[in-house]
Amino acid sequence: MLSFLKKAREAVRPRCAALVPAAGESRRMGGSNKMLELLDGVPVLVRTLTALQLARQIDEIIVATREEDLVDVSRLCRDYGISKCTKVVRGGETRAHSVLLAALETSPEVQLLAVHDGARPLLTPEMADEVIAAAARCSAAVPAVPLKDTVKTCRSDSAVEETLDRDRLRAVQTPQVFDASLLKAALQSAIEGNLPITDDASAVEHLGKVVFLVDGDEENIKITTPLDLIVAEAILQNRKERS
Repeated sequence: MLSFLKKAREAVRPRCAALVPAAGESRRMGGSNKMLELLDGVPVLVRTLTALQLARQIDEIIVATREEDLVDVSRLCRDYGISKCTKVVRGGETRAHSVLLAALETSPEVQLLAVHDGARPLLTPEMADEVIAAAARCSAAVPAVPLKDTVKTCRSDSAVEETLDRDRLRAVQTPQVFDASLLKAALQSAIEGNLPITDDASAVEHLGKVVFLVDGDEENIKITTPLDLIVAEAILQNRKERS
């Protein structure tokens, strides 16, 4: 009976593909490829993919990487048992290009697309499932956390222009999850219009669509500099001690 109910739930759940842009140049990492940097003995990208692999709401994974890394990333997926990874594709000139190229490689029956930075290896499967469930209800869901620092805008001469209301500001994270057709249309529009988008939600917002925020996780940090690797190691150690 329980098996039947589980299959019934799976039948009505929208299929979701995770798109993983991992084609950046890692300029702020001193020249090394941050995706392949070891984090507690495991490559950063593998930790990211493992979290997506374990997420119950994700059915397939498409990775967009640099052309010179295609073989290495495919091998990592095989060696670490990332069975949901159906394709590893060449990334584009920009993040938007990379995400769109990955989106176009998903299965026809996919209804939701979850875009997750390859450099966010501390995502939990539970958080991924929560954001996907939210997007299934509202078509566009993004995790976010409150800001701790005061944020100011400044003029070109570095003089302060305005101090923003911190209570109304949020730092957005990934996975950012959208209706599949909506995201594809938004990315195509952003690319054709040469829009300076910094995340996928920005592209959707440019179409005039509403994006809803859900609670993010302060531990879901992005690896950008060598310092971030040190912080990530500390977070992993803390998780081990808590478990």
